[in-house]
Amino acid sequence: MVLGAADLQDPMLERVNEKAGLACVSVEYRLAPENPYPAAPDDCESAALWLARNARAEFASDVLAIGGESAGATLATVTLLRMRDRHGFTGFRAANLVYGAYDLSMTPSQKQFGNERLVLRTVDIENFMSAYLPGAKNLRHPDISPLYADLTGLPPALFTVGTRDGLLDDSLFMLARYIVAGNRAELAVYPGGAHAFNFFPIAIAEQANARMDAFLARETA
Repeated sequence: MVLGAADLQDPMLERVNEKAGLACVSVEYRLAPENPYPAAPDDCESAALWLARNARAEFASDVLAIGGESAGATLATVTLLRMRDRHGFTGFRAANLVYGAYDLSMTPSQKQFGNERLVLRTVDIENFMSAYLPGAKNLRHPDISPLYADLTGLPPALFTVGTRDGLLDDSLFMLARYIVAGNRAELAVYPGGAHAFNFFPIAIAEQANARMDAFLARETA
């Protein structure tokens, strides 16, 4: 919600296009602190609505998947919930949710990660939350922390996270609630993986990205 996708995102989307056979639409949502909540989820909702109405005309297909890394996974989940609850749309075939933050009141792994300089520290999480949610009183509102939402009727999801990520618990907790709500879901946990590990030239990154591509290809076939 603060840093955006940077220039690393385009090669990832090009890979998904090639390996999963999907056209990719990237949402350049407004960033905090200049544009705090709900600017980012509002932009994602608008983009999803446009796709639901125009994908066939623009891309010759109305088969839709959604996903993102880190804040992108958080916003993808909120977008699924908004599309279902506000617009009655449940047409996404798959959700590729990669080390998202699903409880912005902070899970145990967020609080306990500490100050180890491994991409994302506890203090970084706290600072990002403060920028995104200045003065927020209910950090567990489902539109902020989708872990607390009614999760019924959502598409098959792949949750990906590394064991050395402060957001580890978010994926573990979300997976459990997702399945109990009656949805299909898979969990891919990578030993030693830090936050954003799949952007680095390491073996577990190749494994994780290949599994994501296969998941998207399978669920949208």
